[in-house]
Amino acid sequence: MTKIAELKPKVSIIGCGNVGMRYAYALIMKGLARSIVMTDMDKNRLEGEVMDLSHGAPYVSPVEIIAGDYPDIKGSDLVVITAGKKQKPGQTRLALVKDNVEIYRQIVSQIVKYAPSAILLVTTNPVDILSYATYKFSSKLAHEVIGSGTVLDTARFRFLLAGHCKIDPHNVHAYILGEHGDSESAIWSNASIGGVLFKNYCSICGNNHACRPKEELEGIFSEVRDSAYKIIEKKGETSYGIGLSLVRITQAILHDENAILPVSSLITDYLGMRDVYLSLPAIVNKNGIREIMKLEFAKKEEEALKKSADAIKQVIKEVGLA
Repeated sequence: MTKIAELKPKVSIIGCGNVGMRYAYALIMKGLARSIVMTDMDKNRLEGEVMDLSHGAPYVSPVEIIAGDYPDIKGSDLVVITAGKKQKPGQTRLALVKDNVEIYRQIVSQIVKYAPSAILLVTTNPVDILSYATYKFSSKLAHEVIGSGTVLDTARFRFLLAGHCKIDPHNVHAYILGEHGDSESAIWSNASIGGVLFKNYCSICGNNHACRPKEELEGIFSEVRDSAYKIIEKKGETSYGIGLSLVRITQAILHDENAILPVSSLITDYLGMRDVYLSLPAIVNKNGIREIMKLEFAKKEEEALKKSADAIKQVIKEVGLA
């Protein structure tokens, strides 16, 4: 029988709480991986989760799933880190940083020991800080360390814009960029629907007679920015949306797609921003980040991105990573 380590693509998941399990389930349903290794501190629960997932084998693409530990991640193409303390009701993402940085210090050392060539995908909040921490702790090339960034925020944005305009979300192209958090920005200047810039689409929209664009669009962005807080208040955590977002990034990596996604990546020289992880549209493939797209922004958008970078860098400095 073929050994687990020889089955490719191989994805390892570090931390199998709600986010890790939603990601694992979506990954299996999508059929992207041939081997999935799952690790968690709660070994007993993890074994139960893996048994439960594995029993669906007759109904999905062939995949072997094991409840393992760090030595089992050897040969991984991608390691996805979802471990860490979760956000509590009313708690900002940045308030989580100190505890999770220390958790990551331990996790990353084990990952690079057993899977030194894997692409690392970080999703724990605050994701921009922890992506930077992972880059520092791993000593890997920056393009091999990716944060989930604003991929989910952007999906929320497109979903709400689509509902507002009564258009299929697949035909809405718009980004939330900057921090995955309170200082993120909606990039209205580049937003488009079916190739028509959003600012021009309003005049041809069938609903323009009843729409109050300024108020309604500001409300859409506020809902995007505050979605996580509302979901956490109502159900205690967010997991389905981020699980699907991680699968989208995974697909871009494993299929070598050169897909453009607003992931969190190391910014070395962009609009004067340097040595910080934040989300900008990036080309993602099997090697990680191929390059970051150079967009033209409205002046207010550019200023907002710089403020977002400054806010992240301040926290990076406060926790001693800079």
